[in-house]
Amino acid sequence: MDSENPHTLAKWWAQTLGWEVEPSDEEFIRGLVQAGHAQESDTIEFEGVLVWREGQAIRDPEHPERPRVLFQLVPERKTVKNRLHLDIRVGDARYEVAEKLEQAGATVLHRGRQGPSEWVTMTDPEGNEFCVS
Repeated sequence: MDSENPHTLAKWWAQTLGWEVEPSDEEFIRGLVQAGHAQESDTIEFEGVLVWREGQAIRDPEHPERPRVLFQLVPERKTVKNRLHLDIRVGDARYEVAEKLEQAGATVLHRGRQGPSEWVTMTDPEGNEFCVS
């Protein structure tokens, strides 16, 4: 997922999904910089931890072998609708969850219904659309 602040957005999504931010291997990063395979400018410190500047991944802690979501640094802000968005299934708690996410920095775009299905379309703090259903 393209992001202006991949580490901050990864942390937000990890909290939203109940996942975890993949841990940084600071020793590995320092070794690559010391060996000349990476530059100091390729790194930043985020919440006291040395990380790669370009991105941060999150994963399901119960199934770390499953696909992960990678947030990568891009220079431009989001300007158009996503071509893909996540649907977070929470059952009958959709409105309560949407309210908590709104308090955590998400924005409600609209509420939808089709047959027996109901959802809340929202955006994350960087404007990426997703649904709570």
